[in-house]
Amino acid sequence: MTERARAEEGAGVWSGSWVAERLGVELTGDDRLTGLLGLALRRNPKRAHLLVSNVLGKHVPQSPSVVYGHGVALGRRVRELLGAEAAEGAVVLGYAETATGLGHSVADGLGPAPYLHSTRRPVTGVARAGGFEESHSHATSHLLLPENPALLAGDGPLVLVDDEFSTGNTVLNTVRALHERYPRERYVVVALVDMRSPADAGRLEDFAREIGARVDLVTTASGTVRLPEGVLEKGQELVARYEARAAGPTPEGPVAGTPDADAAAAGPAAATGSVAVGPAGERPLAGAGAGAGPGPAHVSDSEGAAAGAADPAPVRPGAHAHGATARPEVPTPSSPGSIARVELGWPGGLPDGGRHGFTAAQRDRLESALPAMAERITEALPAGARRVLVLGFEELMYAPLRLAHALEQTADADVRYSTTTRSPVLAVDDPGYAIRTRLVFPAHDDPADGPGERYAYNVAGAGFDAVVAVVDSAADTPALHAPDGLLARLAAHVPHVLLAVVPSYVPHAPHASERPSMLPEPLRGPDFSSYAPDEVGWLLQDLSDVTLEAPTEEREEAIQSGGAHYAESLPVEYQPTEQYQELFHAALETSSARLARAVGAVTEIVLAERSPRPVLVSLARAGTPVGILMRRWAQFRHGLDLPHYAVSIVRGRGIDANALRWLADRHDPSDVVFVDGWTGKGAITRELAAALRDFEASDGITGFDPEIAVLADPGSCVRTYGTRDDFLIPSACLNSTVSGLISRTVLRADLVGRHDFHGAKFYRELAGADLSPAFLDAVSARYPDVADTVEAQAKELLSADRTPTWEGWAAVERISEEYGIHDVNLVKPGVGETTRVMLRRVPWKVLARAGAGADLDHVRLLAEQRGVPVEEVTDLPYTCVGLIHPKYTRGATGADGKAVAL
Repeated sequence: MTERARAEEGAGVWSGSWVAERLGVELTGDDRLTGLLGLALRRNPKRAHLLVSNVLGKHVPQSPSVVYGHGVALGRRVRELLGAEAAEGAVVLGYAETATGLGHSVADGLGPAPYLHSTRRPVTGVARAGGFEESHSHATSHLLLPENPALLAGDGPLVLVDDEFSTGNTVLNTVRALHERYPRERYVVVALVDMRSPADAGRLEDFAREIGARVDLVTTASGTVRLPEGVLEKGQELVARYEARAAGPTPEGPVAGTPDADAAAAGPAAATGSVAVGPAGERPLAGAGAGAGPGPAHVSDSEGAAAGAADPAPVRPGAHAHGATARPEVPTPSSPGSIARVELGWPGGLPDGGRHGFTAAQRDRLESALPAMAERITEALPAGARRVLVLGFEELMYAPLRLAHALEQTADADVRYSTTTRSPVLAVDDPGYAIRTRLVFPAHDDPADGPGERYAYNVAGAGFDAVVAVVDSAADTPALHAPDGLLARLAAHVPHVLLAVVPSYVPHAPHASERPSMLPEPLRGPDFSSYAPDEVGWLLQDLSDVTLEAPTEEREEAIQSGGAHYAESLPVEYQPTEQYQELFHAALETSSARLARAVGAVTEIVLAERSPRPVLVSLARAGTPVGILMRRWAQFRHGLDLPHYAVSIVRGRGIDANALRWLADRHDPSDVVFVDGWTGKGAITRELAAALRDFEASDGITGFDPEIAVLADPGSCVRTYGTRDDFLIPSACLNSTVSGLISRTVLRADLVGRHDFHGAKFYRELAGADLSPAFLDAVSARYPDVADTVEAQAKELLSADRTPTWEGWAAVERISEEYGIHDVNLVKPGVGETTRVMLRRVPWKVLARAGAGADLDHVRLLAEQRGVPVEEVTDLPYTCVGLIHPKYTRGATGADGKAVAL
């Protein structure tokens, strides 16, 4: 290595300097731009230069946490811009192929928003809901193929996500096409970088006025590409010259020793005619060019959420800023690497991405499954693999990214992520150029536009010990495994290649045509539950004879590892001590009037705003006692005999669709009011909304209102509530013995068939400890005492602004970060949810609001019994928050069952 090269390696070389020096292209604007972007050249008649992102995970292998972090941070900024209520109705649309993963990550940061990305792959049987053109791209036609056509038909904000915002043409084409069919009032454009020229800067605002909508722009950084006159022609000539030199020297070559001569000697990758590439294009030195970044100065997102931007690219030994040596010091392996397949265990029916839409419920399913899938990859990696690349496939960006992100947490290796692409880019092995190497291979997914070349950039010679190639099953074809296919190309440069195949998701025909002719009638007490038969009908199947219980520690380990879903088993019913039961009775005595007021208020709101004769449908099981109390209030105050049912809803799996079908067959869906006990962070609120959208799309049945009526809404997640105070609801203190002796609901494939209701158990053997009727009677006995107060309280609530602020969700996200948990599902806010943590999960600690009084007596007692610390904090919107052990293994609790500190 020359002294100059050593100096440049220490200082860092911008990966756009090669193009800038030869074409006079300049990047101006934010200081972060050169860290976020490099430059390359491509064969394109409309634009010669290519802005190469260092944080997108497309052309430049990058840490998956950096790639995902940038997208999530942008999504959080969009949520702040829109506000919580508007964000709940938003839909996110990403652009194929480059921004499919970025758009999905933005949707994750935004919250429960459904996600859809455009596609260039038509799918038989799926109707086109729209399309548009990307004028500067090498492949222009974008299709929109949502499984649920209603996905784009709402009136909430549409969030459009692309990797760069250059001219605005693509966004204008998209909005114009969609606005004609699905007009709405607000659009938000999101991009990593805003690179519009001054001439283009005002077009978006003019267009917004033209269509009468608001259009906002959210980006990580902004600037401008300054292009000298004639740059397109100069760029095309330069590309042609370097492509010709890849095949061998020409008489017109530059004088030896000039910068161009140095680069020509190394030779770029071949671009046409053959899958074989030149020496520097496919055989660079090990350790070169895995990323092209700004050098030692790391770049962070404007919100600070993504820790650092692109890693600085290592400068090749023997290379310098003006050219690359023609003599590799470490040759390509003499024999190809191994190729093996790893089974991911991808969840059945879960979409592989957003081509046909991706809902919040599906996102939860993926989150639950990721740890186990990453562990399978880790086990399949060769021993001693220190540098691993997860390589996605064209539009399939999000699933490989999330797998890489999970692998980064489990594997003892430096994990990087990038994807293959359709985009042809010139490769020049120079540290000042963003595309150092290129692998060329034939398309392997039978594309609709015919066969062609595909590319993987900056993979060869990057020093990877293993590559995990992730494709969908539509691309797992003979062409993938052919001697000139992607796997063989990778194996020529990497010692170990693993193939992971994600099932291609193809939407099914609506379920309605396959609906069974008859569903069973609801289960009722005393045969199922200790409630009177007229109090509630359970739209469940009886699994009382099935052994489903597992020790709490075993369940927690399986749930957190992704090996099982919490609804596939039941916790052993915790039988509280005599001291704890005394505390329950004391709490009931002191809070019964308060509970009665909340029951009366929420029932009056339902009767006034939702339906004069509502059908109460409780979410089993916490909602069931509340539904019975609301039914009793309607009888007491208005003489109404309201129907009341209990149905199962499972986080990550949605509501029981067969129960919805039963209800729709017998009642007007618009009369159905879903009831729950309380809100925590709003996960079930979101789950229900997403599940009802899915149900409407699959069955075509409309009218079910996703708004949940709750006794208490401390998380500010709903409009229909009795109070927003976070206080002790005694039914949260116990398990089945205050819920009609019914277990949590169960959803397991071997027990619940396609046409079955979800299941639950009736613990008849606990009849001697049953407090369910006593709880109901204690509260309803106070109805006459609180009637006048309820009337005034209901009037006040009906005239108040009850718009959800989602304050609780924001607090949960903050707590998750502050305590290093990084999983909101392990943060359980509110007295009720904290109690559940203490009774059913493996608790880590309890956060209590400073000065919280008797409402926390039972929590403190449980914490003392289980050895869980209680930490008083200020500025807590809840009375308390329970934290589940974030790194749970069976060793996280001692033999006595008490929690062990991390």
